[in-house]
Amino acid sequence: MTDIATPTQDYIPQSQQLSSQISISTLQANRNDKDINNFDYSTAAPPEQMGMELSSSVEPYHINKLNGQIKDEQANTQNGRDNKFKLLRSKLKKSILLRSSPNSTNSPTQSQTSDPSTTPPSTNSKLEPSIDPTEVNIPTTSNSINFQTQNENLSSSKNQFRDENSFEPPFQDSKIQQSQSTTNSDIGNRSQIAVSSSSQFRTFPVGVLIGRRNVRQSMLVRGGEDGSQVIEFEKWLLPYNEVIKILQFNTQNLPDGRVELRSPTVNTRISLKELTKDPKLGLAFSIQDLKKYFGVSANFDLKDYAIRLEIPQSNRRVYTEIDEKPVNLEGLPTLQAPKFSLSTVSQRLTVQGGESQSLNWRGDASAIGTAFGGSWFLRTERSQIQDKQKWNLAEAQFLRQTEAADYILGSQNPFWLNTENTGSYWGFTTIQRQGFVPSQSILNLSPEQRLQADYLGRTITGKAEPGTLVQLVESFTNRLIDEVLVDSDGTYEFDNVAVRGKIPLNKYSLYLYPQGRLAAQPEIREVTLNSVPGQLPKGGSALIVSAGGERQLTNSFLGKFTGFRGGVAKRWGVSEDLTLGLGAVHNGSARGLTEIYWQPRKSALSVALSSLTPGIGGKKSNDWHFRSNVNFQPSTNFYANFSSDFVRSRFYVNWRLKPFLSVFSLLDSQKAAKIGAQFIRSRKNAFTFASLSVNTENKWQWNLLQRLGQVELFSNGNETRTNSELAYYFNPNKYSNKGHALVLGYETKLNSDDNDLLSLNWRYRSKNQTYGGSPVWEAELGYGVGSQGSGLLAAVSTSILPGLKLRGRYQGASLTSDQSAFRLEFLPSLNLQGGIRGSRRRDRTLRSEGGILLQAFFDQNANGKRDSGEKIYRDDLNLLVSLNNQSLSSAKPETTGSRTSINLSPGKYRLDLDPAGFPIDWQTSTSAYAVEVVAGSYTSVSIPLVPAYTISGVIKDKRGNALAGATVEAIDSQTGKKHLSITNSAGVYYLEHLMQGNYHLQINGQILPRKMVKLNSNSQNWQKLNININQHLSSN
Repeated sequence: MTDIATPTQDYIPQSQQLSSQISISTLQANRNDKDINNFDYSTAAPPEQMGMELSSSVEPYHINKLNGQIKDEQANTQNGRDNKFKLLRSKLKKSILLRSSPNSTNSPTQSQTSDPSTTPPSTNSKLEPSIDPTEVNIPTTSNSINFQTQNENLSSSKNQFRDENSFEPPFQDSKIQQSQSTTNSDIGNRSQIAVSSSSQFRTFPVGVLIGRRNVRQSMLVRGGEDGSQVIEFEKWLLPYNEVIKILQFNTQNLPDGRVELRSPTVNTRISLKELTKDPKLGLAFSIQDLKKYFGVSANFDLKDYAIRLEIPQSNRRVYTEIDEKPVNLEGLPTLQAPKFSLSTVSQRLTVQGGESQSLNWRGDASAIGTAFGGSWFLRTERSQIQDKQKWNLAEAQFLRQTEAADYILGSQNPFWLNTENTGSYWGFTTIQRQGFVPSQSILNLSPEQRLQADYLGRTITGKAEPGTLVQLVESFTNRLIDEVLVDSDGTYEFDNVAVRGKIPLNKYSLYLYPQGRLAAQPEIREVTLNSVPGQLPKGGSALIVSAGGERQLTNSFLGKFTGFRGGVAKRWGVSEDLTLGLGAVHNGSARGLTEIYWQPRKSALSVALSSLTPGIGGKKSNDWHFRSNVNFQPSTNFYANFSSDFVRSRFYVNWRLKPFLSVFSLLDSQKAAKIGAQFIRSRKNAFTFASLSVNTENKWQWNLLQRLGQVELFSNGNETRTNSELAYYFNPNKYSNKGHALVLGYETKLNSDDNDLLSLNWRYRSKNQTYGGSPVWEAELGYGVGSQGSGLLAAVSTSILPGLKLRGRYQGASLTSDQSAFRLEFLPSLNLQGGIRGSRRRDRTLRSEGGILLQAFFDQNANGKRDSGEKIYRDDLNLLVSLNNQSLSSAKPETTGSRTSINLSPGKYRLDLDPAGFPIDWQTSTSAYAVEVVAGSYTSVSIPLVPAYTISGVIKDKRGNALAGATVEAIDSQTGKKHLSITNSAGVYYLEHLMQGNYHLQINGQILPRKMVKLNSNSQNWQKLNININQHLSSN
């Protein structure tokens, strides 16, 4: 049974807190012997709730406990109900007699009063709130009990405590009502409970349950019940403030006078004018209101005497929105990026040969580093390593990127359409931006990427029923972006919805919950926001200026530079839908440049168009040159694209007929038109991908991948060649291609009877992978038989050595030759920062990115640097380090050797060290850093973990007693930093997280002069130090 707290005297109006005589006639008037047998004990209130103060010599009675005792005593007695009440009445009389006895030590004196309003409830009782204490106050007089048969005393004072609802004991049933004495008609009328309308409801305390959980032990409500059933429960009233707290609503007052209520399961708006105003409860919800506004069902449990609420479970299908805390770098120690560095060097060396072929050596080398706040990159090529004349400089570039401007010097792509030159462009380019953040370029920088916004702000609007909760969800991540409640005008709007500028299609979903109830089944609407690469937000602008020349490859290392090339252009974000560009370029001749990027709102059409006017001067050209990209996607099932440049035009259409079937068509100005179909289906142990197309010249092309359990069939081909494989994987994991496999292969060259090759191979791919996803080990060994001969087939690839990838292949038979051949590749790559170590695939992105290089170690002597013998700490780095208030794992760190690297865009980052990741008895001397990152290198972050010391003991006063509440401080003699502890009741203190050094001890502001605590690398991490104030300092 639910524990219900006894209502306090705060519920009793001052006018009802009277002191007079307890009249036993009150009990007799409501409980005559005729009706004793029909008394319902399960709803009876304990004596103390009936206004009777029991003697301390009588144990407080909870009705459940009393029923339990009687049940044990009278379990087999037919007249148990009679005996139950007789026992109850006997104990009540005994209590009253004991209270009134002059020999009783607990009897009140003449100067004392027995005021029920001031009598504290028994803490040992579990109370069933069957009587409203705000409406019941049985008058008493001091020191005497009058056993009268009439209710004279009560009648004479009834006007002093009677309220609008009168005294209505809730345990009174209909049989008792019929047996009321006419001489007690006044009391009888006030005791009737079989109310017929809500106008006769009374206020009384009940408990509140949510399911089986007790959320309120006592809450005043207005309602009625007759001991066996509730009366008009749907009209019961509950206080507004209590409902708000119980249902965990956050409230916000709206300008139109309504209130917006938000909880984990309901978001809605209500008008307070629609609620009931009760004279005692104030503003109140009815049980009907709970269902109407919040979908909350309720019932009243007579046994527990509590209202039980059934709150629907949330049907929310999205993740909660990410709370991105602002990154504060103020006051943090800053770790600077390198000014100059050589970060990585890489080389590719290829050796080819065969039976009738001479060895051919070729390769290239590259390097990346940092200078002047940007990155530099060099790459050389050697078509024949033995011939020095074959060396040439392939690329050389300096790049400095910020949010507002970019500077590029050296080899690069021109920002205009290069229609008249075959060589590469070298020069200087600057881009100045306002009002937007650019897209991040990877590997080779393209000015086009830095002229477009990383994201655009779009607006989504629609219609829905008032009161509907609309949630905006990112489809791919299922992440909640925003939510709004539909107002009375029936419209919703989401402003500044992010659309990635370099992603043509950005998909969102709208979840519409009726009446704001997250437990209801939502309506789902799909939203696709198109974007045009190159488009700017409204008010944004970009200026680009470039000048240089064309470079032709020659036998010299630097090549030959000819002719002037350059241009200037500017783009403006005219509106949310339209971006315009205008400029001029010189590319052999002077030309005008125009650009249009148009994405109409609420339209499936997007247009990107640029043109070069006919040339003036130099190499004159009367031709217009256009570049276009037009997309049309009215739904997720249909997509059409038209693209063109000065060489060719293409028109592509894809129509998805079923989730697993789509048809497509391609028109190409340089090739024959073709149509085709694509099929994708995945089941429990099977996967199928198939694509088939045919062109107007009756040329077929196909691709097939079929996986069934551990068997895989692969085939592709066209009008000239086919290649097929049937593989059996010994690894039982679903769809896995790791481990050992047996492969049967067949190749053929069509239109020739002599060109085919059949092979049988054993293949192995290791489960371990490199960061790029390639197996660390991959090997293949088999034998081939074909029209050109037969022979051994072998291949191997490994990245087992850090910074070195090896590939080798030998073919004793092939499809086109009867000569054996081999090929070897050596790909060494080294990172020179923080010591020489194997480079990684992602090191190539250092051309436009930077990063952080972490190393945590145990700094035993606390000198801030790693000495010989000090071990590296690799465990729980994701727990130890957070980056910009996010977990380190979100930045995809990679550990190589003793260091962990994270690739980041140029900028400043906050790096925090969380004590949750500290090893036991270790800590860091600094809790956070501001780390500068520039392109071309990693910023080294060394994390020394220093020993953490704890001093603990007992503080005693002059008498040798434990000193509680004393302030104990350890003060660093060099820095003055204080470590504080407050002693507990046993006088115990703990001074934690101390570092190596000398400390003065101070107790209650007085320094103990006799001894200084010295901590060094030889000290124990935990030390016991008891202090006696009288002796100043004594160590045990």
